[in-house]
Amino acid sequence: MLLLASSSPRRSELLKMAGYEFTVAPANVSETFLHGTPPMQIVEQLATRKAQAVAKQNPEAVVLAADTLVVLKGRILGKPKDAEAAKAMLKLLSANVHQVYTGYTVISGKKLICGHECTSVEFYALSQQEIDDYVDSGEPLDKAGAYGIQGRGALFVKRINGDYYNIVGLPISKIHRILTGLQEKDE
Repeated sequence: MLLLASSSPRRSELLKMAGYEFTVAPANVSETFLHGTPPMQIVEQLATRKAQAVAKQNPEAVVLAADTLVVLKGRILGKPKDAEAAKAMLKLLSANVHQVYTGYTVISGKKLICGHECTSVEFYALSQQEIDDYVDSGEPLDKAGAYGIQGRGALFVKRINGDYYNIVGLPISKIHRILTGLQEKDE
């Protein structure tokens, strides 16, 4: 039995697209971290906290957890608290390259596999009208960095370097290899 320790609809969509049967079991954990912690460590630590919380309640299950951060020039851009914060984030991302980090943790019995993926994203220069219209759509308000590449935010992306699905919220090909590896060892 596979449990997804996340309420992210995007992660669920990616797992379904890949053909996995799973149950959503969101973890309720603290998402705080020490100031100055590198982004790759933050996403790995948060994914591990989530996975461990769900695995503790479901020791027989395979648990998958993930956490995603958007980072621009060392500054972490989380989910915007309101429309004005979303506009400010998009203005920062305009005509710049940023990184999207997704940490993942898979727990199966006593085995814990943890890692991260990083993808660079370059945005076109955005007009204030583009930013306003996008924020008015409501799409950016529940997304790290205030955009969704799988939605209207795709219109802002000039190029990416790395795993597209990592930007959506789960490096699905890497996760597939981990889950397949666990299955092969069990057989």
